[in-house]
Amino acid sequence: MLIDTHAHLDFPRFDNDRDKVILDAYRAGIKQVINVGADMKSSRNSVELAQEYNFIVASVGVHPHEAKSFTDQDYQELKNLASQNEVVAIGEMGLDYHYDNSPRQEQQEAFRKQLQLAQEVDLPVIIHSREAQEDTLKILKEEATNLEGVLHCFAYDLEVAREVIDLGFYVALGGVLTFGSAKDLRMVVPNLSLDRILIETDAPYLTPEPHRGERNEPKYVKEVAKKIAKLKNTNLEAVAKQTTKNAKKLFKLD
Repeated sequence: MLIDTHAHLDFPRFDNDRDKVILDAYRAGIKQVINVGADMKSSRNSVELAQEYNFIVASVGVHPHEAKSFTDQDYQELKNLASQNEVVAIGEMGLDYHYDNSPRQEQQEAFRKQLQLAQEVDLPVIIHSREAQEDTLKILKEEATNLEGVLHCFAYDLEVAREVIDLGFYVALGGVLTFGSAKDLRMVVPNLSLDRILIETDAPYLTPEPHRGERNEPKYVKEVAKKIAKLKNTNLEAVAKQTTKNAKKLFKLD
């Protein structure tokens, strides 16, 4: 059994066949899916989806792309949403210096506020960080000393991975690990302890090989686990067992 710790099943690309995608994931041995909010609308939708399907739990938060529109009212609404039993984390939040869809200062402010919120409501965090490792680590060291969480879609080097793990965080690996261009990332994985790794799809994005070019779905998280097993010279069962244990521990899943 596997747990997809990061998907966006509420997104419009699943509107025509969402029930089938969820059923296919269950039949493929996916024990649970964490549906992750990226803005206020998707955070609300994530909670509604989790209330509809026992198979799904939710995270609520505002992605750095949307940081410029994050208000005090949004903060309060996230806090209210976080009180729902189906919500297991705050996020995704963080920094994205690749696209800079929001000014960097506003990204940092929204990131800090959501880390503070997570401490208020005593939930772990899901962090998005792209081309922003220095500021991400700086802010985590300043604001997240009493938090647990995960750096989602990890794509940095071993030094960053070790700093993240030293903070008590996990690293989540997704479809990028299977890409031909991800040689540097594949060199990192053998040096990571399995007890600090989570697996994810980021569906509908970043579809792993051999399905690249298709829409990503939670059932494809098995391809990520298979690649980790190969890189760490172990078997799929060992990766499935440990990453599931890790996800249950971090997100307090049943």
